[in-house]
Amino acid sequence: MIIGLPKEIKNNENRVALTPGGVAEFIKNGHTVYVQATAGEGSGFSDEQYAAAGATLLPTIEEVYGIAEMIVKVKEPIEQEYNLIKEGQLLFTYFHFASYEPLTHAMIERKATCLAYETVELKDRSLPLLVPMSEVAGRMAPQEGAKYLEKPLKGRGILLGGVPGVKPANVLVLGGGIVGTQAAKISAGFGANVTIMDISLKRLRELDDIMPANVTTVMSNHYNIKEAIKDADLIIGAVLIPGAKAPHLITRDMLKDMRPGTVLVDVAVDQGGCIETCKPTTHENPTFIIDDVVHYCVANMPGAVPYTSTLALTNATLPYAILLANKGWKQACLERDELRLGLNVVDGKVVYPGVAEAFNLPLTDVAQVLA
Repeated sequence: MIIGLPKEIKNNENRVALTPGGVAEFIKNGHTVYVQATAGEGSGFSDEQYAAAGATLLPTIEEVYGIAEMIVKVKEPIEQEYNLIKEGQLLFTYFHFASYEPLTHAMIERKATCLAYETVELKDRSLPLLVPMSEVAGRMAPQEGAKYLEKPLKGRGILLGGVPGVKPANVLVLGGGIVGTQAAKISAGFGANVTIMDISLKRLRELDDIMPANVTTVMSNHYNIKEAIKDADLIIGAVLIPGAKAPHLITRDMLKDMRPGTVLVDVAVDQGGCIETCKPTTHENPTFIIDDVVHYCVANMPGAVPYTSTLALTNATLPYAILLANKGWKQACLERDELRLGLNVVDGKVVYPGVAEAFNLPLTDVAQVLA
């Protein structure tokens, strides 16, 4: 198979979907890899390293899309890329369709085969290709929150861990999955008083067993959230419904209950956000203020630490990418249920329920496109 690795062109997206080591694995399996020049620079990988691994360098993104049967990316295609996508071309990347309707319609129109990292799901309901970036974003959230709590950045002027004789900050984490667990762990490490909420009592028991003493578990419901936000200095949104829009746990009218300078970090923003007032921002302009509350809503948080993120992502995605190349996407999805669940849009048809529901689109049974 012919594999294409384009350079990411989303604002301040410095990750790349394959390391030179990943390219070498494709070559070893008998495939051809075309890499856009400078695609890996942001993550610390040179063109020379890709060439030494066996890739052919191409100067433009148009050439990469034009020649490849499978495009391997990090983030969803943006508007400038829509017309480069060929009918039947396999795109293996994060899509987060449910948060952006124009992308969904563009991929339907291009009749691409869209296999989304974020909906590849194992039998135990875990999301193996989302986990590494969730771990990075979860660990970054308290780090970013601590920064924006500083007064020059319009925060409350509070040090997350406090000092002897002065109370530490109160951190509220909404969601006890991968992101929430990592966020609570790092916040606790800073020395903050941490409250983590989840709707699963089983999960709260697990968290209670593994978290340090400065982390408190609380059942997530509207009343408990409304009470907790009154004293929170930093609120981290870490809610995920695979392939679907995140529910709004904090609504616009709840901002009035927060103290001026409270910081919101909505890690779920690439799936629509679990805080109603959060809209996607970029690393270039990461925050905005509504009702004296600082909103940090960067949709590609791991892009700020691209070396770590690229290695972590490739560790997870490469075995699946090799399987898709070796078997072809149809056979690979027939053999591996988790890959079949990754299919979102195929040949102009929506085949993932969460995407169809988000925009009231007709849903095609995935078995039909695999027949």
